[in-house]
Amino acid sequence: MEQYGLIGYPLGHSFSQRFFTKRFEEDGRDAAYLNFEIPEARMIVDVVREHPDLRGLNCTIPHKQAIIPYLDELDETAREIGAVNVVRITRCPGKNGEFYLTGFNSDIIGFTDSLRPLLKPHHRQALVLGTGGASKAVCVALDRLGIRWKQVSRTPRLGQFTYADITADTVRCYPLIINCSPLGMYPHTDTCPDLPYEALGPDNLLFDLVYNPVETLFMERGAAHGATVKNGLEMLYLQAIASWKFWNPSE
Repeated sequence: MEQYGLIGYPLGHSFSQRFFTKRFEEDGRDAAYLNFEIPEARMIVDVVREHPDLRGLNCTIPHKQAIIPYLDELDETAREIGAVNVVRITRCPGKNGEFYLTGFNSDIIGFTDSLRPLLKPHHRQALVLGTGGASKAVCVALDRLGIRWKQVSRTPRLGQFTYADITADTVRCYPLIINCSPLGMYPHTDTCPDLPYEALGPDNLLFDLVYNPVETLFMERGAAHGATVKNGLEMLYLQAIASWKFWNPSE
């Protein structure tokens, strides 16, 4: 039986296993999707070695950047982003279990295709909340869409805002706000980025990469002031479809 899976830590929030299991059943494919909750990125090597039927992995927080040293190759987009969320496993026949790991990034595909239908002409500047692997993919996607962006971090860094810097004028100047942090993700559903929500209005578009819960507090507070909001569930589906193409390029 073919095997695919997800690595990350923790994985209680993930819908990937459910999504792929349903897809395999619908397609009549003899395959399984497994969760590998590993606290350290270097453990990817053990996972692949101990599961000889594994053909591909998804990677989620906090390992999207940390796994790169353990891969044999990155595709051009993953190299540009500096983060990986898809790994193709190529087994080396007759070489005593040796394998070759290639890293890709489907975040950029899922995010771009999910965001684009919501964009309006005034969405020319964006705040990107968070600085992790998903944030890096979002920034590259925004570059390709011609949208200027500024990252927001909890700690002061050159060229970035801190949350303390965000004022009512800021959210008016940057009408597109993208949450790439885990704030609000299950089970911590009572948290959200620290923003002046009362200054939001119909010109604002809030996109949350979190998809569990379906409506985060970030989205709820934005919608209460007239902002357009969207979660990351469609992005997840689009990423999953892209993942499959990376794992099985000949299909």
